[in-house]
Amino acid sequence: MAAIAVIGIALITGAYLLGKQQAGQPETARAVPEVTTPVTAPAAPAAPVAGPLAPGAELPPGHRPLTPPGQQPATSVPAAQGKIKFNHFRVGNSNVKAILSDGKLMWVGTSNGVVRYDITTDKHDVFDVRSGLLSNGIFHLSKLDDRLVVGTYGGGLSLLDLETEKWEHFNIQHGLGDAFIYDFLSLPNGDIWIATWSGANRVRGGDLNDRSKWDLYTVANTDGGLPNDWVYGLAEGKDGEVWFATEGGLARFKDEKWQSWKHEDGQGAAYELVKDQIEFTRDPAKESSHHARQKVEMGLGAVDIAYNPNYIVALHVDDDGIVWVGTWGGGLARFDGTSYRNFTVVDGLPANHVFLLEGAGDGKLWVGTSNGLSRFDSKTFEVLETLTTADGLFANNIFSMDSARDGSLWVGSFGGVARLSGLGGADGG
Repeated sequence: MAAIAVIGIALITGAYLLGKQQAGQPETARAVPEVTTPVTAPAAPAAPVAGPLAPGAELPPGHRPLTPPGQQPATSVPAAQGKIKFNHFRVGNSNVKAILSDGKLMWVGTSNGVVRYDITTDKHDVFDVRSGLLSNGIFHLSKLDDRLVVGTYGGGLSLLDLETEKWEHFNIQHGLGDAFIYDFLSLPNGDIWIATWSGANRVRGGDLNDRSKWDLYTVANTDGGLPNDWVYGLAEGKDGEVWFATEGGLARFKDEKWQSWKHEDGQGAAYELVKDQIEFTRDPAKESSHHARQKVEMGLGAVDIAYNPNYIVALHVDDDGIVWVGTWGGGLARFDGTSYRNFTVVDGLPANHVFLLEGAGDGKLWVGTSNGLSRFDSKTFEVLETLTTADGLFANNIFSMDSARDGSLWVGSFGGVARLSGLGGADGG
């Protein structure tokens, strides 16, 4: 392995390293810090400052310091299950909300910019406000032809030309509903959909530079067909339909018509069934006026823990057209277009807060939660295995993942990324 390169990042809480930690011994599981709702609008992050780790800077608990530059790190060893090998990549006091595999490259979106990592050379670079981004907070990464698509917290939509490394930005003046971008979807017919904090944009024909091609759909102009203006996720269904994950339920756009579903239609487990399973007792309504208002609107006045089955945090449509919904405290929901079936801790999930859903092939589904990553069989409705920090995850709160071309699984959490290999049939996504 090449010697480890490090990049210092100045944060409000101090300086941390971006680099790689080889696993000398499996980490023991440690408690996940109590979380509030993951999509509360963050304060604008401070601009990173280049330079090495400041003397005496504190590292996240439970992690050894990085190997000093110029020295070879220890070789990876099998993790707790005896077959999984892992590497850790630390990003400091930062969430990893997006990971994108792109040939020999892995793109990692953090709260402090985008990291480009070459899995063949260990070389990595950081793209942030110093290199042209309008915000360091990253929520989405994907590809549009030969451009990298970056959805940011407060900086709008940015496209990076991968050949010239020049940025092109789109914001409210171009037609965006909001400068907070959560998802991006390009359809076979050329249309582009963009999920924002203030509605869903459609760019007809994908012509981003023609203002007349931009449409914005909201609760108001869809007569409630879009159940909430905070659109958190997008997914393509069958026959040209588009599905929307919102903070107020599930929506579908098909043949220019809207339809929506909520908890009252069966989405998410009932509060009485899960209240004793929820570990997070901090009520998001006490953290922001937005969530306090939402609590009243959704009839959750008697709930004082982190529970809102209408709030969809993750969305996936499988090859059969089944819609899978990850809720905030209501578990995993399966929707066949007519009715819901819900899965919770009782069914084997590690937690009822589902942050990530990703296809794993052969009818399997990766389910990232607040307490680990499970591989779920969507045909038999069984949890096949669950990975935690004891198996090599960086942390148990799972926000993002993708599979590299070498078959390794890259999993993003708060504070870093775990690269897992040796998963056998569990690899792939």
